[in-house]
Amino acid sequence: MTALVFSVVLFAAVLHASWNAVVKGGADTLLTTILVTACASLIAALALPFLPAPARQSWPFIGASALLQILYFCLVAKTYRIADMSQTYPLMRGSAPLIVAATGALFFGILLTPTAWLGISIICAGILSMAVFARGQDIKGLGLALLNAGVIAGYTLIDGTGVRLSGAPAAYTLWIFLFTGAPLLAWTLFRRRAATKDYFVAHWHLGMAGGFGTLASYGLALWAMTVAPVAVVAALRETSIVFALVLSGLVLRERIRPSRLVAVCIIAAGAGVLRFA
Repeated sequence: MTALVFSVVLFAAVLHASWNAVVKGGADTLLTTILVTACASLIAALALPFLPAPARQSWPFIGASALLQILYFCLVAKTYRIADMSQTYPLMRGSAPLIVAATGALFFGILLTPTAWLGISIICAGILSMAVFARGQDIKGLGLALLNAGVIAGYTLIDGTGVRLSGAPAAYTLWIFLFTGAPLLAWTLFRRRAATKDYFVAHWHLGMAGGFGTLASYGLALWAMTVAPVAVVAALRETSIVFALVLSGLVLRERIRPSRLVAVCIIAAGAGVLRFA
């Protein structure tokens, strides 16, 4: 992995942690999530006319990814409604690379270097160590986080192939977000029209910031997947956990226990190893 790709993926990780903090800090996590995805969808709709269309063979991947992304965002909203971001975000994001790597190796014949496997293993060890110290009231949130990790791994594997087939990484990303945000917005307006309109008017600025963050974060990651192994990019992107922990403590004012700090150090060490994969 080159220094440029490494830097781009780290920047994507910062953006990802930031939009998650926007959702967690919102007065209503579901409406905030819908607002973020709706704004990302709006940005996509405005930009798509100026971009070449993805190749025909990539469209089934776009559709499958959008379906999983809808499920992903719903699970994010539900998880943050009942649990701390500093506890669930690391497990949600950190378990996914292990699933991606194992699935890729078992079913798609993707070969990784020993160094890459070492980095992935270290990162996952740091993430999973957080679960060991979970308290009783955290179990439901951790269960949702693990479920979402499977969803994340699913759309990561789909997009790792789809974006390479598309020949147009930017357009591929934007179509996914358009097909994700529009159905979620329509469903929310049908269920909670008045509340949704009032919430959007009051918090549109958070939606635009979060929408740009989620779109740019995933777009940069997908670009990186066209020039580096999918599993390595997926694992390195999950260093967003480090940034999420900082935001959880400084912005969201969550109590960060020492065990979580130790886990973050392990994750950072794994990212260092991946730099040389």
